[in-house]
Parts: sequence; structure tokens; C-alpha cells
Amino acid sequence: MRNFGEYRNNYSCIDMTRKSGILQMTLHTDGGPLQWGLKPQGELVQAFTDVAADRENRLIILTGTGNEFSGPRADAAADVYHEGGAQHTPWDLDRVHWNAERLMTRMLDIEVPMIGVVNGPAKRHAELPLMCDIVIAADDATFEDTAHFDLAGQVPGDGINVVYTMLMGLNRARYLMLTGQVMNAKEAKEIGMVAELMPREKLLPRAWELAEQLAKKPDLLLRYTRIVLTHPLKMRMQEGIKYFLAMETLAKIDHTHQG
Repeated sequence: MRNFGEYRNNYSCIDMTRKSGILQMTLHTDGGPLQWGLKPQGELVQAFTDVAADRENRLIILTGTGNEFSGPRADAAADVYHEGGAQHTPWDLDRVHWNAERLMTRMLDIEVPMIGVVNGPAKRHAELPLMCDIVIAADDATFEDTAHFDLAGQVPGDGINVVYTMLMGLNRARYLMLTGQVMNAKEAKEIGMVAELMPREKLLPRAWELAEQLAKKPDLLLRYTRIVLTHPLKMRMQEGIKYFLAMETLAKIDHTHQG
């Protein structure tokens, strides 16, 4: 296990600050809103591993930067996971999907409560803040799945399918993923995806207020409650993620050859 001082500055896409055991992870790209790609995917896998192993972390706040939680909106012509060349090689796909599986499982290996702060539109990997135990969002936040079926022509098999169907219900989630719907913050709160909505400038103070409230509880109570509350999601994710990614890979190969 590495201590906080050994890993906190190792990530170009994640700023980390910690006070009294409350760790805030702020996602960004060059100081602005996070732009998804190979680098943040790989960094988050390692960061979640480090954070989970550090027993000094008692609560986690996960948020984005500026007016947007994550982007860009994907399309079939822009593949942020492929660096040059006309076709994906097996090694390209292996690297992406090795990290994609662990992005989900390593986050769920964090055994302390997590607070997701959706500071604006979540255009890519909205499942990350939604997998937190408490989710609060800006009034103008939106949730969508731009990286798969509707816009990018890919199978939604990297875990977002599990999270959306568990949180929305099967039919509601299938509609969103097949049609490319952008769900607004009000509707997300109405169906229970988000607990609280407020102006963006009030989000982090509220997250810290919640974290400090929870931090009054004993360490093992915090840890074991997180384990219990995430168990259903963890089981669903572990049960299917490899199969879902395999379906995504086969469709990606077919799409590449058709193109």
C-alpha cells in the first residue's frame, strides 16, 4: 500500500486533495473539463486502485471541472481509443477493454462511501458519478450515452448498460441507449438517479457538508456499509462485464471492416 503523498501527484487528469480523511478527486483535462480517451481511462484505473488500498481514505468525493463533468460527445468518425491507423489491432482492443473492465471493478473495490458531484453535462462515462453512494448534480446537468449505439455505432457494453438499467429500470434505460436521448437533471432526480439538485457553485460545499456528516461515523461502519450497499451492483458488474465487452469488440471489428 502506498500512502497519499506517494500517489496524489501521479495523475495528469486527476487532482487530489485530502482533509481529515475526506479525499476529493477532481477530473480534468489541462485544467478544463475532462475529455475522455486512453489517458484518463488508464489513469482512473490506477487511481481507483491506489485510493482503495489507502486506509487513510475515509470518504471520497468525485467531481469534474468547470461547467461540464465529462466529454466530448462521441460520434462514429472520432474514436478517442484508437491512436492512428485505419483498423483496430487485437492489441488496441485488448488495452482498451482490459482498462474498461477494471475501470468498473476497481471503482467498486473502493470500500468507503463515495459522493458523486455532477457539475454539468456528463457526455461520457456518466456511470462513474452514478456509481457513487450519494449523487448530487447541477441544475443543468445532463446524462446520456454518446459513446455507443446511437452516435458512435458501438455496443453499450463497457458497464454503462449495467448502471443505467439498474438505476432507471430496464425499459427506460433501453430507450435512452437506443435513441440517444439526453436526460436532464430534473428527470434524473424524479426517477431517483440523483439525490439533490442545486446551482453549480453550491455543489462542492454541499458535498463536503455531507462527507463531514458521514465522517463522524466509525471507520468500519463506513467501510462495511459501502460494501453492503454496492454488493448488488458489484455482482451484476462482475457477472457480465467480460461478456458485454466481448460483444462490443465483435461489433467494433465488424464496423471497422464495413468501413
